[in-house]
Amino acid sequence: MTDTITDTRTPVVVERCNDSGELLGVVQLDPEYFSALVNVPLLHQVVKAQLAAKRSGTHSTKTRAEVAGGGAKPYRQKGTGRARQGTTRAPQFTGGGIAFGPKPRDYSQSTPRKMVRLALRAALSDRAMEGRVCLVDHWSYEVPKTKQAAESLRALGLDGNVLVVIGGEDVVAERSFGNLPHVNIVEAGQLTAYDVVVSDWVIFTDETMPGQVTDAPEGAVVVNSHRPEPVAETEEDEELETPQAEDALDEVLEAVAVADEDMAAETDEQAPEAAVGEHEAALDQDETADTDDEEEDEDK
Repeated sequence: MTDTITDTRTPVVVERCNDSGELLGVVQLDPEYFSALVNVPLLHQVVKAQLAAKRSGTHSTKTRAEVAGGGAKPYRQKGTGRARQGTTRAPQFTGGGIAFGPKPRDYSQSTPRKMVRLALRAALSDRAMEGRVCLVDHWSYEVPKTKQAAESLRALGLDGNVLVVIGGEDVVAERSFGNLPHVNIVEAGQLTAYDVVVSDWVIFTDETMPGQVTDAPEGAVVVNSHRPEPVAETEEDEELETPQAEDALDEVLEAVAVADEDMAAETDEQAPEAAVGEHEAALDQDETADTDDEEEDEDK
């Protein structure tokens, strides 16, 4: 994201797919929502206000008046050489009250609605300018399945933090995406600039896409095709699919099988000879050992 106000008035063109990753067409997004000015200072102010509104503000500490105990004077006023004290619940004592500690408060800020709308359009325009907006016709899940949701994201080529904008009727899709840790789900009416900023990808459906979507003009270029490209078949793959190639492969496999049979037969023939040779070698070693023993006995 740039550090200044950026004009992105160029119409944004994206691919329209189904939840299986199949391309249905190329469409042009509404410039009012996806080609707006990206005012970074405005966006920062609104996001900061939205984060502040999420704070519960329930922090609290006890003052010296709220801490239990401390009613008696710890020691007499004079004669001890120490500083005079009237209670052990003063802030300087261990276990005493807290001076100027936090108290429950409301952190929400009053942000004009016009600023909120402009910030949301700026965030959407920034994601669209980077080619991080995905359009799906609808979610065709019949029953909630996390596996199907993960396969849809994989087929669409989406990674990182994904924001799924659903409609009020997409209950099955909401439950399908609910268990994925890197997916954030939000209804179209509750979409905020902060939700868009913290997400790498934003997925809309035909129902939840803001503004009017039109067919892209001829020759329009997609900013970033997120779908994985299919592996193209090479000439070698095409040659391997011909009947001649299949016959040649069968001949090679038959030759390999015959060679394996011959090798197995030779191994069976050589096994008895090897066993006989080992037996003779063992007998020779025994005879040599007996001869050595006899010579030692004669020497003695």
